Amino acid sequence: MKYVNEVLSIKYPIIQGGMGNISNSQLAAAVSNAGGLGTIGCGTMTPEQVETIILETKEKTDKQFAINIPINVSPYTEELIQLVIKHKITVVSLSAGNPAPYIALLHEHNIKVIVIVAAVKHAQKAEEAGADVLVAEGFEAAGINSNLELTTFTLIPQICKHVSVPVLAAGGIGDGLGLAAALMLGASGVQLGTRLIATKDSPFHANYKQRLIKADDNETVILGRSLGQVRRVLKSPYAKQIIELEREGLSEGQYRHMTSEDFHLIGALSGDGENGFMNSGQVAGLIEDIPSVQELFYRMMSDAQAVMEDRLRLFTK
Repeated sequence: MKYVNEVLSIKYPIIQGGMGNISNSQLAAAVSNAGGLGTIGCGTMTPEQVETIILETKEKTDKQFAINIPINVSPYTEELIQLVIKHKITVVSLSAGNPAPYIALLHEHNIKVIVIVAAVKHAQKAEEAGADVLVAEGFEAAGINSNLELTTFTLIPQICKHVSVPVLAAGGIGDGLGLAAALMLGASGVQLGTRLIATKDSPFHANYKQRLIKADDNETVILGRSLGQVRRVLKSPYAKQIIELEREGLSEGQYRHMTSEDFHLIGALSGDGENGFMNSGQVAGLIEDIPSVQELFYRMMSDAQAVMEDRLRLFTK
């Protein structure tokens, strides 16, 4: 098995997930500086907005970082592809759409391509199209999810069995035990999202971070299932309002408006759960502190090694 840090030339087999319009240079640079791969998620931002974040990130780190382009979400996919080429970004992750039309062009410019997948069939097609790395994202993950609703624990080994490129596990992972479990299931690393929100380096509202720290195992809720537009968020008055409207027959257009990045920004940056939402994966129930990204990564690597060695010692008895 090839570890993702070999393919992407990073110290630790840990990358940051795209965070849509709340992406920022501060957290992306902190992840890369800590030995992982920071990521700027384009969401629905304009190429000009994304370019500003790219330039800010380059000022904060001399390490490489990735750009996530959600193909069918962004109205600027073609322009964003040209933007990453212009700025010599070395890694691009593609999600929410067919990556095949873009991989060859990115490879022509020596750009490694990560593709986010949620089923074995998707993974095989992405590999055939030339993906260098796959992120297999389980239903536990935050934000927009596949309506297939496959869990990380079952998804990872099935995908790893059917592809030969490195696979990263995403969804429900936020500590060394999760990293160790992902490796044992066949993954070569992990992608983090929610856990990175609750770090000293993330510029999100204190209310958001405190909600994650205080979260129990049942703190998240699914929106949009009736519309085939699955999203996992923290429970809040705003999320409750959407669920109630769904029961009354909320239209797809109304749902898309209420879960747009405008309301994501209100929740994440203003900490306002009355008028906006906060994305969160089920891993929230495991979050108990707010370390720096550097501290988090060191702890994850140390704990993963310790638990694997300990379990092997007990198992061989």
